[in-house]
Amino acid sequence: MKIASRLTAVGASMALLSATLVVPSQAATAAPTDDNVIINEAYTNGGSANAAFTHKFVELYNPTDADISLDGWSIQYRSASGEAAPTGVIELSGTIKAGGYYLVQASSNGDTGEALPTADATGGVSFSGTNGTLVLADQAETVSLPVGSVTAEDEAAGVVDLLGYGTSNTFETAAATGPSANNDPKSMSRTDYVDTDDNSADFTASEEITPTNAAGETAGGGTGEPEPEPEVPTEVTPIAEIQGTGAASEMVGENVMTQGVVTAVYSTGGFNGYYLQTPGSGGDDDSTPGASDAIFVYSADTVGDVTIGDHVQVTGEVSEYYSGTQLTVRSGGVEQLDEPAEAVKPTALEFPADEETKEAHEGMLIDPSGMEWTITDNYDVNSYGSLGLAPGTSPLDNPTSVAAPGVEAQAVMEQNAEALIVLDDGASTNFMRSPGNQNKLPYLNIDDPVRVGSAVTFTDPVILDYRYDAWNFQPTQHLTHENAEEVQPATFEDTREAEATPEDVGGNVQLASFNVLNYFTTLGEEFENCDAYEDHEGNPIATDFCDPRGAYNEENFLRQQEKIVTAINGLDASVVALEEIENSAEFGKDRDESLAALVTALNEAAGAEKWAYAASPAELPGDEDVIRNAFIYQPGVVETVGESTILTDSDAFSNAREPLAQTFRALGEDGGIEGTEFVAITNHFKSKGSGSGAGNQDNGDGQGNSNADRVAQAEALVDFAEDQKTSEGTDRVFLMGDFNAYEKEDPIVVLEEAGYISQGAKSEGEYSYTFDAGVGSLDGIFASSGAEETVTGTDIWMINANESVALEYSRFNYTPEQLYTADQWRSSDHNPILVGVQLGDVEEPTDPTDPTEPTDPTDPEEPGNGNGKDDNPNKGPGNNSGKGPKKGEHPVHGENHPGQGKGNPWK
Repeated sequence: MKIASRLTAVGASMALLSATLVVPSQAATAAPTDDNVIINEAYTNGGSANAAFTHKFVELYNPTDADISLDGWSIQYRSASGEAAPTGVIELSGTIKAGGYYLVQASSNGDTGEALPTADATGGVSFSGTNGTLVLADQAETVSLPVGSVTAEDEAAGVVDLLGYGTSNTFETAAATGPSANNDPKSMSRTDYVDTDDNSADFTASEEITPTNAAGETAGGGTGEPEPEPEVPTEVTPIAEIQGTGAASEMVGENVMTQGVVTAVYSTGGFNGYYLQTPGSGGDDDSTPGASDAIFVYSADTVGDVTIGDHVQVTGEVSEYYSGTQLTVRSGGVEQLDEPAEAVKPTALEFPADEETKEAHEGMLIDPSGMEWTITDNYDVNSYGSLGLAPGTSPLDNPTSVAAPGVEAQAVMEQNAEALIVLDDGASTNFMRSPGNQNKLPYLNIDDPVRVGSAVTFTDPVILDYRYDAWNFQPTQHLTHENAEEVQPATFEDTREAEATPEDVGGNVQLASFNVLNYFTTLGEEFENCDAYEDHEGNPIATDFCDPRGAYNEENFLRQQEKIVTAINGLDASVVALEEIENSAEFGKDRDESLAALVTALNEAAGAEKWAYAASPAELPGDEDVIRNAFIYQPGVVETVGESTILTDSDAFSNAREPLAQTFRALGEDGGIEGTEFVAITNHFKSKGSGSGAGNQDNGDGQGNSNADRVAQAEALVDFAEDQKTSEGTDRVFLMGDFNAYEKEDPIVVLEEAGYISQGAKSEGEYSYTFDAGVGSLDGIFASSGAEETVTGTDIWMINANESVALEYSRFNYTPEQLYTADQWRSSDHNPILVGVQLGDVEEPTDPTDPTEPTDPTDPEEPGNGNGKDDNPNKGPGNNSGKGPKKGEHPVHGENHPGQGKGNPWK
């Protein structure tokens, strides 16, 4: 493989220069074969039994016409199942001559074998003998290495060449065949220096081991003791016997022969194998209770020799890969059988299923069509082409949304883990981290948004597969965008229509909270050292860990802004609390510059001066974040009363955004209506991602990091709100924003115990955020008792968290299919929350069936007044949401809590 490095390619004229010219390492570039250094041979079993040499090594070769400096380069190693940075680095230096070699010596497994020629670089890194990934990098720092195929087109930063071998999850096109065991004295050798970007084709496991150094010295030609030929099985071992009844096969390491019907074939996508199942098994028949009748055959050599329905006999070695039992079958290890085989029947399992039940059906053909399924996670459809599914009619709950932190939440975690099934695409491709793999995404297109909460209908059987630490439903072939009509095993409900507009929440004033996902008018391109996330053509889109956290350039900023403007104008609230908007003062500008820009864009889109913003106060905190809280409002509906106020004297917000308070007054025909004043306070507490100090480490109770800090912030907010009540002369206070705490967590308990009442999701199935296959609300609006009396209805407008991240402006042009549209869908990662309030005189509600006859509010037979509350037993069920009756008679106004259930059968 020839991966592009940082500067331009060596020009054609370079070939005319003297062969003694040393090309700087920065000039190493992506190019066709013969234009860069390659890994030519890798020996991974040095010192083991039968070894030819005492140490492992990597031999490099320079096929170019110019010497190349390796100063600052490295050999890096990552395990076969690794997904993080490589764990071993051997730094290189010196020069590799044109047409010359360079020998890198690694660790040793023992004393067997002879010494290598004098190495040009050494290091104690240990490579796995049979499965792993070796990288030649033009940097000493560890590379950011994706999972899946990484080839020349991918332009993976720092990677010059790569060799994935055995069962490695990272390779060029397909992994090379490595030694079969540590005592198998073979090296992986490139044939005639040819690099076609396919490890499986370019490298051969060879008994000829020829380490050569920069001086041209090679070893004495020892090939080591030949590996004893594995004993050829003479009897057929049933698949169920290979699988066994435990979590792992008891036959690992043994060479076995078995027979079965091919039920799935993955010749592309990285799986490099196929599934076999015992003829006639499946359906209602459990021929071997507790043991699966299917097994995965890992065999890049033979996957092209079988098709679904074939009756075959295979011979190979038993192993466990990601805790999934498999056979490794080499070339010549599969035989087509002439005798007919009874067809395999799909098995209808009930889900959620315990671990033992799933283990007993590992690899078998499953029919999930008799059950209801719901998408509970769509984040990885953007990267791995997979969806998280939950059995039942609702997504999985985030544990601390429905259960108290600690034992109760941990029980929900366990239930979720048991229930979650990943609907995969029959491939290991990472679409986002490997630019060369940025093809059209399976399961997702602009007309089929696969939203969290959408129902899933299975149309074809699937394989129950265990890999990458998860139970999966695999289609029976590698699913791609192009073959979806034939291969995709399920269809998905389109739930967008019901969320096209927010619900009517009533009242003469509406309040909303909206996290706008780093709306920054200061752009990454304005900063010299600001890196960018790039699209599949290498164009910068969004900033990568810079102070300006949003769009990288004006073009992408306008895409982001179009979505946010569409969403806010669609929300159409009288007052909107904003979180994650740029604090322009941190860039030497007026603090309100970005806020003013957003208001200008909103008004331009609305075609009128519909919006204004609450200006920053004179008194500000001494040290602020680059993101801030803010208010915008409609001056035709409300007016501001006095200056906004920021909490400036609390240490609790040293790592978060200080609360911002603003008093508003409702407007009537003659201006402001006296007595309608209310205080709105917008907040953005410390996130769960990191924490330091007492009580801030994640202790596993479900609340994540920095819980103690968020509790302190909630307590400071309560005090700040009490001060605002006094100074503003009103008992109507709304606490709004992104609290970074779910409904049952300690910071929310602090607010509720202080008398603030959640105006969160009051209809079944509403939530503001999705994370880790669970749904819940980090965002909320909490009303004081005086404010609560004015509430007429609530809604969470589910336009963002339910949508795939692939639709964000920040993923513009990441795949050949353009998924960006200038609409409200995925304008942020948080769903906005909306509350209606009636301020001033309220007309007596009337009987909706007879507009001339008033409703008697004391008559229990009368319908509800539509305010969505259930605290008055004479009001009947609220119906303001338009989404059916309320969830129950919970004292905190019907909020979701354990025991009510959301259609999930395990509750």
